[in-house]
Amino acid sequence: MLLNTNLKFLRKKKNLTQQELADRLSISRSKLAGYELTITPPLDILVKFSEYFGVSLDILIKEDLSSYSEYKLRELLETDQFLRGRKLRILSTTVDADGRELIEVVSQRAKASYLAGFADPEFISELPRFSLPFLPTDKKHRVFQVDGDSMLPIPDGAWIICEYVDDWMGIKDGDRYVIVTEQDGVTFKIAYNRIKTDQQLLLCSSNPIYPPFEVAIDQVREVWRYRLLMSE
Repeated sequence: MLLNTNLKFLRKKKNLTQQELADRLSISRSKLAGYELTITPPLDILVKFSEYFGVSLDILIKEDLSSYSEYKLRELLETDQFLRGRKLRILSTTVDADGRELIEVVSQRAKASYLAGFADPEFISELPRFSLPFLPTDKKHRVFQVDGDSMLPIPDGAWIICEYVDDWMGIKDGDRYVIVTEQDGVTFKIAYNRIKTDQQLLLCSSNPIYPPFEVAIDQVREVWRYRLLMSE
């Protein structure tokens, strides 16, 4: 069993002293020192180690983590892979005859179906679409129609060009985003990133009559950063 050496290895990878890790797990330093030598922790402590390091019990006990390549170890220890878009989060999209990304248009009417269909290639392929040669080709863009007056001076019915965000940890406080959630569907708001502290986004309107609200990050399905307002 490789548990003892793995615990020491993982602690050092996080640049923690024994006392620092013991404090974070609410155990004594002397017990941690024993676990890193020869003592097998009880099950509840094993679970604490597994959750803290983001490593399954099976791997923690059976695998020699010090033999992993840096790339493999980084992938293993990346506890926020979904937030960073590294787990399976498929974006359905459309391309032209030359394989270039097209910009799909989500109208107010289409918003009602978007939550159910955003991951369905057939639904996305039925949306109106076009191309804009001045936009970066290494980014995915989509147009959404604003619904309501919560984001004035951008008015109800306006069309906005947005850029797909795959790394949700990079959501910037005070920037405007289209957020697709299980509860609210497609909403256009000013976002404040509370993922690290509370696993939430705080969403605010520029129109002060609308109160801010919080959205749990596990309710979020897509994030699009506002880029441009399309003039008619």
